[in-house]
Amino acid sequence: MRPIIDPQLVNQLRIDKDLREDAGGGGVPKWVWAGVGVLAIALAGAGGWWWMSHRPVPVKTVMATASSAGRAGSAVLQATGYVTAKRQATVATQITGTLTQVLIEEGDVVKPGQVMARLDDTALRATLNAAQAQTEVTAANVNQLQAQLAQVEADAKRTAELAAQGVVSKQVAEQSRTSVTTLKAQLESARKQAEASKAQLAQAKVNFDFTVVRAPFGGVITAKAAQVGEIISPLSAGGGFTRTGVGTIVDMDSLEVEVDVNESYIAQVQPGMPVESVLQAYPDWRIPSHVIAVIPTADRGKATVKVRVGLDQKDARIVPNMGVRVAFLQKQDKAGAKPDAPQLPAGVLLAPTSVVERDGKKVVYTIVDGRAAQREVVTAAQPIDAKTVVTQGLKAGDTVIDNPPETLRDGMAVVVESGR
Repeated sequence: MRPIIDPQLVNQLRIDKDLREDAGGGGVPKWVWAGVGVLAIALAGAGGWWWMSHRPVPVKTVMATASSAGRAGSAVLQATGYVTAKRQATVATQITGTLTQVLIEEGDVVKPGQVMARLDDTALRATLNAAQAQTEVTAANVNQLQAQLAQVEADAKRTAELAAQGVVSKQVAEQSRTSVTTLKAQLESARKQAEASKAQLAQAKVNFDFTVVRAPFGGVITAKAAQVGEIISPLSAGGGFTRTGVGTIVDMDSLEVEVDVNESYIAQVQPGMPVESVLQAYPDWRIPSHVIAVIPTADRGKATVKVRVGLDQKDARIVPNMGVRVAFLQKQDKAGAKPDAPQLPAGVLLAPTSVVERDGKKVVYTIVDGRAAQREVVTAAQPIDAKTVVTQGLKAGDTVIDNPPETLRDGMAVVVESGR
């Protein structure tokens, strides 16, 4: 007999479709999965924002250059030349020897008296020790003769007294006096030998000191000419196996410019005349300079006269043998200047795109330890050569960010994309 099934009871046992979907996957409600997805999206967005805010901003840089405004008028003559050092030396040894140490490299900064190299001192040390021992021997010989002379003088005095009393003969007294005279001569000879030994000791010390090569003045090493194990000598030897120098020192404070001026225009150049120097390596950097002297001789082959130009601004970027273009400027004083001539502002020149406004102030951005550093500046109303003149806040040679983005702020990490 088939059981009777009530349809109402069957409907009550049926699971609703929406409840099955909410409980899908293992019984976790659908709204939980939706919350997890929203949270993941939020975390990803926050991480992306943090990464974007801390990622270095690519920037380009420009250099602030010196302005010669206010120093002189227009250029009356131009010439080319090179940076030279008036004080430089190739340091060599005063004796021949083998190098055991070379303590310099190109680019090192040395102080006066600093040790640059050392030679093998084995033989000279032995000579010095022998001279020291000889000096001690001669000193001991002098002391011995002094003691003997004192004894002989005392004996001679007693012998003279006995001879006066007739106890001994006059011959004995004369022999005593002769002994005194002989010892005095020997003592004097010993003293001379002692002096000679001291002189030999001093010479041995000087020769021993020659094994240490020292810097004659402070400067920068521009060339290293020898290595450990090479023989070095103050005199050049045949075959090229002997070095004549350890290294070259240049006093960077003595750098100046030497230019050749055509003798037809040399009358326009006078000592003290203002000059504007531009290095070929930095064409946008104008270095204020002045004429030191006009060398009173001409080059017959080139028909030029050499002129020495002093640099009023010292900088580590200026190195010997750099090519330079100089412009000799017409000096203008208050009496000779035209009343209607505009007075150009003094300061440093900068690309106009490097100066921006932030919070109503003119600022530029420099780079300090890989981060942008905001610096407030003051600019002149009148530009020079289509460049902004910064009168306060910057100095010549400072590197600033060109065309900084609107989002750039003080302290942001930056990376130089390319310099200009």
